[in-house]
Amino acid sequence: MSLNSAIEWTQTTWNPVTGCSKVSSGCMNCYAERIARRLKAMGQPNYAAGFRVTLHPHMLELPLRWRRPQVIFVNSMSDLFHEEVPFSFIEQVFEVMNRASWHRFQILTKRSARACGLSSKLPWSKNIWLGVTVEEQDCLYRTEDLRKTNAEVKFISFEPLLGPMAALDLRGIDWVIVGGESSPNARPMSAAWVLKIQEQCRLRGIPFFFKQWGGKRKKRAGRVLEGKTWDEMPLVG
Repeated sequence: MSLNSAIEWTQTTWNPVTGCSKVSSGCMNCYAERIARRLKAMGQPNYAAGFRVTLHPHMLELPLRWRRPQVIFVNSMSDLFHEEVPFSFIEQVFEVMNRASWHRFQILTKRSARACGLSSKLPWSKNIWLGVTVEEQDCLYRTEDLRKTNAEVKFISFEPLLGPMAALDLRGIDWVIVGGESSPNARPMSAAWVLKIQEQCRLRGIPFFFKQWGGKRKKRAGRVLEGKTWDEMPLVG
């Protein structure tokens, strides 16, 4: 958990689940896996199992104790819709998010098929946003799954962006994030890929958030695109 997250598009992270497994090319240099190994070595109790999927019931009600409204990234160190997370536990996470109505919760998944399949069984209050990660063309099917869900705000994170999006359909999408990979083995991102996505957002009036260029030294590379930073967010009540 972090009350002052370093992730540019959120404020706070909440991890009732930790650990994950690789499902696509964007997972190759997973930042969460690196952090989990470090936290295990430091003796952090929630990471005793390293990066194996682990449920933390004692973390469930944490957002209810945060009285100041926050934008909260749910499971920054996992994927809520991972196959090893029981539906009963997902229900408990949603119950907390519905009770903590003063916060905005951001769920980001690569398991779009499971999210879509479970969507009708879950209570989607207006403060629960759902996003999918799309790192390359072959992952665009996740946007189709996302459109079928009952989330009030739907977003796409093109991070790490690993290739051009030649047939991008943003119908029904409320927010777009783009970012390059950051790791010791970071794969490069072309400015042309970013600008193409930005243009599609502009044409549809979709808020565009440019997170970073990434690379081995992401702070040095910065966040400036075409002479400015882009921190647009959905306008929601």
